[in-house]
Amino acid sequence: MNEQVEQPVRAPFGNFPQVRRAVDVMEELAAPVAGLLDRWDAEAARQVLYVDTDPELADTAVFCEAYDVPAGASANCVVVAAKRGGETTLAAGLVLATTRLDVNRAVRGHLGARKASFAPMDTAVGESGMEYGGITPVGLPAHWPLLVDAAVAAAPYVLVGSGRRRGKLILPGAVAAALPGAQVVEGLAG
Repeated sequence: MNEQVEQPVRAPFGNFPQVRRAVDVMEELAAPVAGLLDRWDAEAARQVLYVDTDPELADTAVFCEAYDVPAGASANCVVVAAKRGGETTLAAGLVLATTRLDVNRAVRGHLGARKASFAPMDTAVGESGMEYGGITPVGLPAHWPLLVDAAVAAAPYVLVGSGRRRGKLILPGAVAAALPGAQVVEGLAG
């Protein structure tokens, strides 16, 4: 018998006590995240790693210091409410943590909205099905546009939320850019 033994999973950066493939720990993920990984392209889903982390250290700056993650390897997923003609559209922007999402110019212009602003916390949490401080681009509602900054798409790997404050996901930038609803946008971050 020639059984193939899978090598241990390693994170491309950081100092984490345990690294696993997200598809192997679905019970640790928020339901929308697990749901997407379960129905998404199997090869892409296997590239998403899960690191179990302390929820008290979930905020980006604190997290990066505690787990020795370069700030440029971390990406923030921001939920935006865009308004035009009395209609509100929710969308998400994914930018490197060393930058800020340009809501007023880039997001508003890309979505063709009259006004765009950060979505209220209760709206972002309620509509995404994820915890505040853990919202991730993986598993967002299918009808939401996911605007991915070109720098994120070009990154070898990025760290994002897991849908919960506990734990994070690490995935190649190209895989983030291939998420359902994703549109790579040049100049999304300021």
